Amino acid sequence: MNELVTFGILTFTSFFTLINPLGVMPIFMTMSADLSPEDRAKTAKKASIVGFITILLFALSGQLLFNFFGISVNSFRIVGGVIFFLMGMDMLQARLTKVKIKDSEVKKYVNDISITPMAIPMIAGPGAITNAIVLMEDAETIQGAVVLVVALALVILITYFILLSSGKIIKTIGETGNNVLMRLMGLIVMVIAVEFFLSGLKPILQDIFNM
Repeated sequence: MNELVTFGILTFTSFFTLINPLGVMPIFMTMSADLSPEDRAKTAKKASIVGFITILLFALSGQLLFNFFGISVNSFRIVGGVIFFLMGMDMLQARLTKVKIKDSEVKKYVNDISITPMAIPMIAGPGAITNAIVLMEDAETIQGAVVLVVALALVILITYFILLSSGKIIKTIGETGNNVLMRLMGLIVMVIAVEFFLSGLKPILQDIFNM
C-alpha cells in the first residue's frame, strides 16, 4: 500500500511539473482572448480531453508505437521544438489573436487550437508522454497502472480549471496587457522551443559521432 501511495505521489508531481498548467495558461489566454466565455470553456475542455487521451494512449502502447514506426522520443522533441518556435514567433509579433473572429469561423478556430497547439504539444508534450511511458513500465501491477491513470486524470482536471480561469485574467489586464503578455510569453516559448530542439538533437548527434 505504501508503495502505491509513493508511486501515486511521484506520478502526480512529475506529470504536474511536466505539463505545467500555469505555464500553459498564458498561451491559452492569448490564443482564446477573442472567444466568448462559452467557446473558451469548450476549447479548454476539448484540449484537456484530447491531451489526457493522447498521454494515456502513449502510456498504454507508446513503446510499441515508437518501435513499430521506428520513432524516437528525441525526434518527437525536435518536432515539438519546431512547433513551439513557430508559435513563439507568431506570439512575438502578436499574430496569435485575431481582431475579430467571424461567427462562421469560431467552431473551426476552437477545433484547431484545442488540438494543436493546446492539447499537443502543450499538454501532451514530449516530456509528459515520455514520463507516461516510463512510469507505466515501472507500474508493473494493475493497481499501479490504475494509480497512474488516476494521478494523470487529476493533473488534467487541475489544468482544465486553470485554463477556465484565464477568462477572468483577460478581463483584468485588458487588451494592452494581453498584447504585452503575449509578446513576453512568445520569448519564453521560443526559449523553451530551443531547449526542446537541442535536448532532442544532442542524443542523435552523439549517436552519429559514436558510430
